[in-house]
Amino acid sequence: MSDIKGAEIVVRGIVQGVGFRPFVWRLARRLGLSGEVGNRGDAVFIHAGGSAEALAALVLALRDEAPVLSHVEAISSRPAAPPDSRAFRIAESGVGAVSVGIVPDIATCPACRAEIADPGARRFGYAFTNCTDCGPRFSIVRGLPYDRARTTMQGFPLCEACRAEYENPADRRFHAQPIACPTCGPRLNWTSLGTPPEAARAGGDALTQAVAALNAGGIIAVKGIGGFHIACHATDGMAVNELRRRKHRPSKPLAVMVGDLEAASALCHLAPGDAAALSDPAAPIVLLRRRDDGPLAPGVAPGHERVGLMLAYTPLHHLLLEGVGRPLVMTSANHANAPQVFRDEDAASMLAGIVDGILGHDRPIARRLEDPVVRVVGGRARVMRRGRGQAPRPFDLPEDFAEAPPVLAMGGDLKSAACLTHGRKALLTHHLGELDTPAVEDEFASAIVDYESVFSHVAAAVAVDFHPDYRATRFGTQYAEKRGLRTIGVQHHHAHIASTMAENRWRRDAGPIVGVALDGLGLGTDGTAWGAEILVCDYLTFRRRGRLRPIPLAGGDVASREPWRVLLAHLDAAVGADAVLPELFAGKPIATVRAMIAKQVNAPLASSAGRLFDAMAALLQLAPDRLSFEGEAAIALEASAERRGEGPFPYPLALSRGEALLELDPAPLWRAALADRVNQVDVEICAANFHSGVAIAFADAAAEVARAEGLSHVALSGGVFQNGLLLEAVTKRLSASGYHVLEPAQVPANDGGLALGQAAVAAAHLMAEAENGHALSASLGK
Repeated sequence: MSDIKGAEIVVRGIVQGVGFRPFVWRLARRLGLSGEVGNRGDAVFIHAGGSAEALAALVLALRDEAPVLSHVEAISSRPAAPPDSRAFRIAESGVGAVSVGIVPDIATCPACRAEIADPGARRFGYAFTNCTDCGPRFSIVRGLPYDRARTTMQGFPLCEACRAEYENPADRRFHAQPIACPTCGPRLNWTSLGTPPEAARAGGDALTQAVAALNAGGIIAVKGIGGFHIACHATDGMAVNELRRRKHRPSKPLAVMVGDLEAASALCHLAPGDAAALSDPAAPIVLLRRRDDGPLAPGVAPGHERVGLMLAYTPLHHLLLEGVGRPLVMTSANHANAPQVFRDEDAASMLAGIVDGILGHDRPIARRLEDPVVRVVGGRARVMRRGRGQAPRPFDLPEDFAEAPPVLAMGGDLKSAACLTHGRKALLTHHLGELDTPAVEDEFASAIVDYESVFSHVAAAVAVDFHPDYRATRFGTQYAEKRGLRTIGVQHHHAHIASTMAENRWRRDAGPIVGVALDGLGLGTDGTAWGAEILVCDYLTFRRRGRLRPIPLAGGDVASREPWRVLLAHLDAAVGADAVLPELFAGKPIATVRAMIAKQVNAPLASSAGRLFDAMAALLQLAPDRLSFEGEAAIALEASAERRGEGPFPYPLALSRGEALLELDPAPLWRAALADRVNQVDVEICAANFHSGVAIAFADAAAEVARAEGLSHVALSGGVFQNGLLLEAVTKRLSASGYHVLEPAQVPANDGGLALGQAAVAAAHLMAEAENGHALSASLGK
């Protein structure tokens, strides 16, 4: 560029809604350049003129000095005629190809927090203060390009003062689409639904009444960015227990919100990485170890070692917390298994009988976005539920997916999320819920239409789970049939491993990898239920090289909810029915269950790691007879083991070597655990011994497969790997043996990341067919 006087520069990536155009404007003024900058769908286009040195400096600064919230993926430049104008201006947004370049919702920045706390500022105490660096984004967007007219702020015409800020490139609110103030922006409102008398007498504005209701021991709904929450004092045991009673939520932990890191540290221990995770612009719920002497009510997370804690992420949250002066429970506003309420017209009817009042506002929410959940393991934040503040930030697939046709992947029925891809871009949706509820099925269908519309996605093929009876599979099949598209079935555990491969940018041409998939259940290619698998796979194919010995699940899906059934099957297989301690199953219909197993009536075989953990929790009396939420038993088991650390005497699993399949038999584990129980060994030691034994067994089996196959990389995935103790132990042992371990981090290890793996497998399948000039086998697992 040393001999040119003009250039056309295109910047692609996350460059909308992050102040990129005013950033370019300031750069151009600093460098003495003329021309213009504007948005066109998926990119920022710059036409600049000036000295060759200044133009070269502009290109370098576009990447080196880009706004914090942006993500520059590519910059292209070509010579052009110098602009006619001597000034540099910001052009109106133009029409162009739409991509996944929109920013998620961002927590309130320090500058805006200071502003709402400043009595002299015109936004003092204003609950909708935001700027280019923070505020709602995806939750208000109705279309691209990202301009105010295409958001739910369209109904709030700017006042003179806000318009002056909006139109001034030097102002931090230049083209901040949600810009607002008390004169022209959204307003709070309060709806009483049987408010306690103390609050009813308080009067005043909406915020005052909400604070009074909370301080009177009441329970209220609060409208946030992506939906409504239910709130009460987190230190008031009576209020917390009453919330559980009204919501019919007996034991599942409740999330807690605080104003800052100091308040967080008063409630929980902050291990390395926890403060950074809490302070992330997404403001996720972070699972933290609670302080034994902390003020949280026991009912917030009864019997649990960890509490889900998040920092306030909107001005309204900050004002509410300041008003009450105490941490607040902040849990999704819904009935059990129903989607979170996010529409104003549904709030009163859906939440009547649960809340005493609703603190709402008149800015519509474009789409439901639940709070994200993360946990720091090994010093690294791991996403457990992808939500507000994370979606729709895209993932980059490996470089050799650049020419992949667009794919729509449907995921699974639990922790449902879909994935849309085009070339290297993969857009994993936010968490949508469990598809066994009709309302969630409707939400799932609506979300796919929404994402396709916002991002102009037209699929060339649809990827679904191998299981034909999954609701997501049926939906995807029907979707494809209506549009004349091809459906590609992907085996459940192959998809899990492929999601970790894709997140870690394992190339298509890099060859196979060993995958350890530990989860609940997924249909295998042999027609049985899998769930603890060692695979050798690339994106196109996989071979099953190891498994946990299967046991029957008496009652089918019922066994997933009643861990004692799984424990009985494991113990009968390990020590025989005569040696099982009868007091373990007092009052249980064990004769009926054993008859079902003997006659093979509704007792399918399954090699499930998730059920193994449930069964051990039942043996150690850490699980109820019937679970009230998924993962309840395994969470309690891990919490018990965490209090001990590494198990001093790891429970062994026997390894047998078949012609093509290694099998891990847990019988020795159960014999050791039973002996410890008889000898009244501390439950925490037993739980730690179990974790250590399982980690050693699967790490060593994976290493043996890797040696036999001549491979050096091992990928981990599946919901059981959301267990931090297990993930760290398996990774540590494999790494110590010289293997490179690929771990899930930004993609959930559970079924919330399944769709990404499905999409990667399907895209690779389509590319291979195009490259080979003929169709590959439709059975990806064979």
